Amino acid sequence: MIEPSIALYGDAFDKVETLLEELLKTTQSRYALLVDRKGFVLVHKEALWAPRPPSLDSIATLIAGSSSATNALAKILGESQFDALVQEGKEISLYVESASDLALLVILFDKKAPLGKVKLFAKKTAAEIADTLEREKHAPRPELKLDQGFSSGATALLDDLFG
Repeated sequence: MIEPSIALYGDAFDKVETLLEELLKTTQSRYALLVDRKGFVLVHKEALWAPRPPSLDSIATLIAGSSSATNALAKILGESQFDALVQEGKEISLYVESASDLALLVILFDKKAPLGKVKLFAKKTAAEIADTLEREKHAPRPELKLDQGFSSGATALLDDLFG
């Protein structure tokens, strides 16, 4: 089973969510997502005024595939990777910025958000997210401990269910 490259919990999740929210407000973009390089949505935010969101899972999967193809092209051209990707449409555009070796920052925006402003603030946000992901990658995981009351209750519930 394919699983995300990294999972964000607690303070790390809250930090990234806050960064995405600030990015949306500053740039007047519609949606901001943090996507891992396998195509999983790790965190997403949408502007209050944005229309119903498209399928974010589909976008994440396609962005990850596009990023992989773009990096293969970079290698052919002698670059280690391309850090950013822009797709411009008539109504909606998207900007993708590398946020670490694990994740991509994706911003969907319309004509209200100038591309230069999106790029400038996306780079800053991606660097802050990369720092957060790096700390999270090396943070010790708390051990899950279940007390005796939980174990007894669960055992009793299972006994009642299965006799």
